Amino acid sequence: MSTASSTSDTDTVTLQIQGMDCTCNADLLARKLDALAGVRGHEITPVTGQARITYDPAIVSVQEIIRTVAETGMTASQVRSEGRKSTWWREPQQLALYGSFLTAVIAFAAGYLGTSLTIVNGLYLLAVLIGVYYPARKALIALKNLTPTIHLLMLIGSVGAMALGLWGEAAVLIIVYSLGDVLESYAVDKARGAIRSLMALVPKEALVRRNGRETICAVETISVGEVVIVRPGERVPVDGTVVAGSSYVDQAAVTGEPVPVHRGPGEDVFAGTINQNGSLEVRVTKPASETMLSRIILSVEEAQAKRTSYQRFSDSFGKWYTPVMFVLGVLVATVPPLFFGAEWYPFIYRGLVVFVVSCSCGLALSVPVAVVGAMANAAKQGTVFKGGAYLETIETVKAIAFDKTGTLTIGRPAVTDVVTFDDLTGDELLDLAACIESRSGHPLAAAIVRKARESGTFSGRPAVQFEETAGRGVAATVDGQACRIGSPRAMLEEGIEIGHAEETIARIEGEGRTVVLVSRDGTLAGLVAIADEVRPGAVEALQRLKHAGVRTVMLTGDNERSARAIAQRVGVDEYRAQLLPTDKVDVVRQLRERYGAVAMVGDGINDAPAMAAADVGIAMGAAGTDIAIEAGDVVLMSDDLGKLAYVRELSHRTVTVIRQNIAVSLINVAFMVVAALLGYLGLVTGLLLNEGSAVFVILNALRLLTWRSGAEPESPAVAQIGAPAIPTAAQATATVGCCSCAAPAGDVLPVPSTAGAGCCSCGEPQISVAAGATGSCCSGAEDVGAASTATASPGAGCSCGDTSLDWDLPTSILVETEGCCCCGEPADEVLPPAPIPGNGSGSSGPATATFRLEGLGCACEGQMVERRVKALKGVTTFTLNGITNQLKVAYDPAAVSVDDIVMAVKKAGVTAVPGDRR
Repeated sequence: MSTASSTSDTDTVTLQIQGMDCTCNADLLARKLDALAGVRGHEITPVTGQARITYDPAIVSVQEIIRTVAETGMTASQVRSEGRKSTWWREPQQLALYGSFLTAVIAFAAGYLGTSLTIVNGLYLLAVLIGVYYPARKALIALKNLTPTIHLLMLIGSVGAMALGLWGEAAVLIIVYSLGDVLESYAVDKARGAIRSLMALVPKEALVRRNGRETICAVETISVGEVVIVRPGERVPVDGTVVAGSSYVDQAAVTGEPVPVHRGPGEDVFAGTINQNGSLEVRVTKPASETMLSRIILSVEEAQAKRTSYQRFSDSFGKWYTPVMFVLGVLVATVPPLFFGAEWYPFIYRGLVVFVVSCSCGLALSVPVAVVGAMANAAKQGTVFKGGAYLETIETVKAIAFDKTGTLTIGRPAVTDVVTFDDLTGDELLDLAACIESRSGHPLAAAIVRKARESGTFSGRPAVQFEETAGRGVAATVDGQACRIGSPRAMLEEGIEIGHAEETIARIEGEGRTVVLVSRDGTLAGLVAIADEVRPGAVEALQRLKHAGVRTVMLTGDNERSARAIAQRVGVDEYRAQLLPTDKVDVVRQLRERYGAVAMVGDGINDAPAMAAADVGIAMGAAGTDIAIEAGDVVLMSDDLGKLAYVRELSHRTVTVIRQNIAVSLINVAFMVVAALLGYLGLVTGLLLNEGSAVFVILNALRLLTWRSGAEPESPAVAQIGAPAIPTAAQATATVGCCSCAAPAGDVLPVPSTAGAGCCSCGEPQISVAAGATGSCCSGAEDVGAASTATASPGAGCSCGDTSLDWDLPTSILVETEGCCCCGEPADEVLPPAPIPGNGSGSSGPATATFRLEGLGCACEGQMVERRVKALKGVTTFTLNGITNQLKVAYDPAAVSVDDIVMAVKKAGVTAVPGDRR
């Protein structure tokens, strides 16, 4: 099929560029295309050798573009199909291995049959020449960088063996080394394949509605605000909000939940999830590069930025061990003959054996392979680790602190009682509270406003001079009266008398409900009681943690009585009540002093300070709030507390595998070195032990890719689950509904069959507040359905940015206010343009660049890259991930450019392809 696609006035073509083997060629091609009239844009990818070009066919043709590419010395051809992928057994290095092995077998058979020794040795030499190209190429690069890698040591060993007349052993050395190299590459590629499998979850193309037509477009070209159509059985291509249609969606790829969930208008869907039995129209809320699944993949790829202590040990060990053993091999070969009169032959042979066994990549590779394998396993279960260090730390945690609301409870409070203490009726008090709270972004405020709308008492009177204080409450003037809403403690601090209400307050708080007091002109007018439900599975999850010897502590801003009631219901070991955000940080520090390593579990918003103070911050429900994935060190994409047991077991299993690998590697190294020094180990035997141990520990680490926790129930196959029948419009009204611009707020109307028709009379899509809600609202000023809840602009008089009021509740719940839908979160910050890397002029500060490394094999080659990059002036910090072959560099653009970094890496024999820059 052709890759060219078109819109109303432009076409897009993908060209395969031959000869584009470095970034310099890509830059040259970019300049030529920019100068060509009719070219509207281009995306050049050196790693794939392709260029995607958008052009105006009325001005320039594909043939003219190809001729322009030819002027750069490169050739271009139009990509018309996926092409035939090369199979593993056709790779050049493996073909060389086959040829070398076959020739060596012929030589061995010839020697066994009594063929002339000259012919036999000639065949062995031919076997060496066939198989030596790739090791020799890498060895010469190592020699230029003065780094003793396994490739250089293999070459020295082979040449030394031939110099000693050991032609057969020289051939076997090359064959066994090449075989080990291929097996190690295959094993490491399995870990990389886990990441590629996550990437493959997102389709490459999507059906998009543009200019009244449905067009198939590349996912990367879809813009925020466009509508994509997802048919039954297809994967959702981007994150977005459903604007029409209803279906069950399998979200296991993101949240790890095996049971499909129902999604309808106003509800979010995520890239990589599977639409099962209905057609959905989804309004895009994030570009392809910023979807939830993309961020999960990025977290796995960058996991080695925060390495475990075992990774740091293996890196340090490898950097010192190989050079020391190289020197030791030289001393073994020369000192006895020169100073003690020993024969040269046996000690040169021993020195060669020391060379062969002295550079094992097994220890260096097995630890990061285990870490990446574990995190890929976790990602499939809807859990993200932000670094290998946290994967190690979880096992040592002795106490876990839990936020109450949104973590141990569902986090969607509801009004249960309205009590008055003056001449106001219950409806009048509720209306007064709702008029004030409609300006707030707090979930308790949302509960009050929602109750007022549902009961039909909300008048929408203006609240002026509105003021909100963290942990204290809100104040405003309504109809000329100074009103205040807050907790009992806040009222006492304001000097408001509440003595006559203390008995009622004590009774309600003793039942585990939260009390919100309302005052007018300094006099207590009444109270509103609000309750939240315990999260399903919370009790069982805490019991499992207790059985594992972990202390559980609940932290809440609620009063003592309410906190005690909830603590008894969920079964925590202890609780702390009436805490401000800063108080939670102090409690976490106290827990660390008492118990040791501490984890903090929260919703990732209000609890971010306490999560940062803990040894490990665990964010829940990141699939519902973007900020959680930023706040947590470990992120549970679903709201399942049962995942905590899985996380601890995975941590324990990973640390056990890493310890096994380190023990096996060190024991094998110690044995080989001692045996080589004593003369009990031959060249071939030493190489077999060396490569064998490396392959063993890597395969041992790869077991983590398929490991299953005893705490995780066997997930039923998606095909066996079966999506429930889609509810009819009449059935759906009880749980979704919408508000009409013509009908009273809170009225339940039938769910429309098409977006924007019949839901809101203003012609806008409905916005669902949450599952189970009986109403939602649409903005009369803006199409809030076109934006995500995190960035939706509020309607007039709606304060979405106010998140300072801390009553221990998450602020991600939509707040309903008259004429708007409010998320309770500030809109995403718009960052200023980043400086252009490599251009010192006008640089405002340090920059970062990410590179994909092509040709990076074992850890020895990684050390050469690190040495070259470290030597560059202007490079401040850098991290190299040997599993994902990713290099991230922080540098001063005034002192060093991206091209300088690329050239430094090239001197280490590796190609660096620039990626993300900022």
